[in-house]
Formats: sequence, structure tokens, C-alpha cells
Amino acid sequence: QLHVAESGGGSVQFGGSLRLLCSASTLTLDMYAIGWFRQAPGKEREAVSCISSSGSSTTYADSVKGRFTVSRDNAKNTVYLQMNSLKPEDTAIYYCAAKLSLLYGSNWVSLDDEYDYWGQGTQVTVSS
Repeated sequence: QLHVAESGGGSVQFGGSLRLLCSASTLTLDMYAIGWFRQAPGKEREAVSCISSSGSSTTYADSVKGRFTVSRDNAKNTVYLQMNSLKPEDTAIYYCAAKLSLLYGSNWVSLDDEYDYWGQGTQVTVSS
């Protein structure tokens, strides 16, 4: 079974940057699409971004377009979420999630909540 884990969270000021990492410790990620989601206190979980297993396709929520960039290095078994121009409303627990995309193709991406394997999350706090 795939196990993924997030790292790189922390506290930054308005306008700052953070880079989150999603790593796998059991299986390789190169056959999995990876989604990033977040959940703020008192709010429902929302999708942030997704990258296909090949890395050639990405998609973003409107709220982060132009500020966040998702990428992956399959040789390092790691997916990255570069977050720039952070705002207080970006404060949340960020989760990465994986979905085996063999049946959907290596360019499959989705912001729907249909991923199979989830990490424990990493806290991101942005102060004004």
C-alpha cells in the first residue's frame, strides 16, 4: 500500500513563500497523479492543485492560480508545491493525496475528492 507524507509547512508572513513536499516511502510515485488539498479551521477541505503522473499536466484552483506551482521529480519520488505571495487566507493544513492513474492515462488530473491515499498533513500559517 502506498504511504505518502507531507513536509515543508511552517509559519510565514504575508507575501512570503513556502515549498511543500510530498514523498512516498513504500512505493514509487511515478504511476500516481498527486493532488494537493487544504483544510482551514471550520471550513471544508478544498482542492488546491494536481499534477499528472507524467508531470505534463497540471491544474489549479482559481484561488491559487499564478501564485502556486506544482511540480514533480519522479527520480526523487517527490512532488512539490511551491507557494508564493502567500496570504492569511492560505492558512490551513495542507494534504497531498495520490491516485493510481494507470486506467486514466499519464496526463490525467483532477481536483475532485477522489484520491485513494492521503498523507497526515502539514500546517501552513500565514500572518498579516
